[in-house]
Amino acid sequence: MRALCAVLGNPERAFRSLHVVGTNGKTSVTLITAALLGAAGVRAGACVSPHTFRWRERTRVAGTELGETAFAAATGEVAAAIDRLRGGVPAGEPGSAADPPSQFEAAIAISFVAFRAAGVEVAVIEAGLGGRLDATNVIASEATALTSVALDHTEWLGSTTAEIATEKLAVLEPGTVLVVGRLEPEIEAAARQWAEQLGSRFVVAPEAAADHVPDRYGPYLRRNAGVARELVAVVAEQPAAAVSRAALEHLALGGRLEMIPGDPPLLVDVAHNEEGAIALAEALEPLARPRLLCVSVLADKDAAAIAAALAPQIDVAVCTAADPGPAMGRPGARALEPSLLAGHFTAAGLESEVVPEPAAALQRALTIAGLRGGVAICAGSNYLLRYVWTAKRGQSSSR
Repeated sequence: MRALCAVLGNPERAFRSLHVVGTNGKTSVTLITAALLGAAGVRAGACVSPHTFRWRERTRVAGTELGETAFAAATGEVAAAIDRLRGGVPAGEPGSAADPPSQFEAAIAISFVAFRAAGVEVAVIEAGLGGRLDATNVIASEATALTSVALDHTEWLGSTTAEIATEKLAVLEPGTVLVVGRLEPEIEAAARQWAEQLGSRFVVAPEAAADHVPDRYGPYLRRNAGVARELVAVVAEQPAAAVSRAALEHLALGGRLEMIPGDPPLLVDVAHNEEGAIALAEALEPLARPRLLCVSVLADKDAAAIAAALAPQIDVAVCTAADPGPAMGRPGARALEPSLLAGHFTAAGLESEVVPEPAAALQRALTIAGLRGGVAICAGSNYLLRYVWTAKRGQSSSR
């Protein structure tokens, strides 16, 4: 990644940057931070992942997804740089033809190039996986946010939360600022010690006050907004409460406690591991009506733990399989077989059904919710989003 950036003229140095790492909450913290920066008069960029339909969804400038022309220009520049690397780096060295940049590395470089071209002043960069070896770990960040630490991607990051935290904290630059969200006491203590060793300021973010965030923000989004506010404070003046609230009122946080009106209503959340499922369950507690879940979980996740976390807040689980597919940036990833997933929900004490095709599973959950006067909930995987939003767009075009 460093070799690729060097050939590109180090676009990652053309703007100030903030780094967001963690198990859950990275995308919402990144987008909220960028929105608050915009409200403070800063031209901000946001680099997030994964995408739902298009790769350019991962790059936002001034709150807007990168346009087709700008994306094509940045992609062409990165493709040419990769070709130059392949032709000029000795075999066996990083960036050589034997070890070319990965798909994700190319995507991150595209964001950097696009930010430079768009005159971004501050870019908020979400790490893809871990931190220490992540493609985003080439930026000279002025502050790092550690949103949360939980067991996920253990095959790459370690088998304990302490090991995973170390991988994520490794991105912290000496003499900068470390902002943390809600962490286990031992992880918070380790993060504080890490910051002290690097001479970095340590900040525990409080939950955002009610007058700073829209009413639709549930508990975990309020916590994430608190992290975002502390990040903004490192590089800009905080906008007034009313300005912050107005900026976030119109911020699209797709799949983060996203309520889609209708009869029945549909709540969409990308909770895709145990910690995310616990946070979603917390947000569901105030709903005093039947809850029908359409759920898919990737095969590398702890499906039993996800089911156990959601079970107290769910009445029926409709289990399906939303595979990422080749265009989603997760080569080789597969959804857990629906009958196995249903077994976990049954073991957790829930009525469960198996509907292998995701669009049909979503419709089944909506049908049951309508019959029972309830709310349908879609969760368990980022890759269910495209089925939800495809159906939503179809409904809009038919009205």
